[in-house]
Amino acid sequence: MDHQDLINRIEAALARDRLSAWQRSFLTDLRAKIEHYGSRTRLSDKQLRKLHETIGTDRNVVPFPTQKPSRSGRSWRPRRRQFFEREVRWWTRRFVRDFAFAVALFAVILAFSLSEKIPVSWPITVPSLSNGAKFDEPFTVTDGDTIRLSDGTPVRLVGFNTPEVFSPKCRQERELGNRASARLEELVATSKLELSKIPCSCPPNTEGTDACNHSRSCGILKADGRDVGQILISEGLAVEFKCGATGCPPTPRPWCG
Repeated sequence: MDHQDLINRIEAALARDRLSAWQRSFLTDLRAKIEHYGSRTRLSDKQLRKLHETIGTDRNVVPFPTQKPSRSGRSWRPRRRQFFEREVRWWTRRFVRDFAFAVALFAVILAFSLSEKIPVSWPITVPSLSNGAKFDEPFTVTDGDTIRLSDGTPVRLVGFNTPEVFSPKCRQERELGNRASARLEELVATSKLELSKIPCSCPPNTEGTDACNHSRSCGILKADGRDVGQILISEGLAVEFKCGATGCPPTPRPWCG
């Protein structure tokens, strides 16, 4: 039997009314396949069995061989390739995730290191102002108007006020406060310094306690002969803040409108 004879038998079977909808669809699809591929058509054992049951042919006289599942290397190569592709994708995603985490961690560490205050590693030994005592030890910059001595004593620089960086009222104040701190660090690192201690504007017998300037000492810092407060004021990074003999007015903080 050639493939044309098989097509004729399929058409004869389709002309009968006793076929189910599934059998009719099966024969129609199979006829189209045989018409397209001719003698090169390949059928599976299941298709051949269904064909024989439907049209009553002897499966041994079908004009082309059946298509049996191959157990050669081709059957596992796609699965093996898919396995390796999955492994590559998994490792790629893991690498990207770990790399992103490392970059984020590095950025945090870098930001933290940049936020650290630049220490002054030399002692201040120049003469003090006439009304103050001399500081002769290193210090670090805390923010735009406060420094800290090596023994931990905080010193409020007087005559000016800079924006807060630790408790700002708005984002603009924080940004200006960071700029003021950075500018003071720059002045400290590049200038000849004069640092003098002066009495704080507090009630009598309160200096050094929480009742006086939050336990901070008071001082004046000059860079190349100029008060650092006046430098910051001239650059828009501070405002004037004058206190009396025993007290101060409300702290000016005009940066948030």
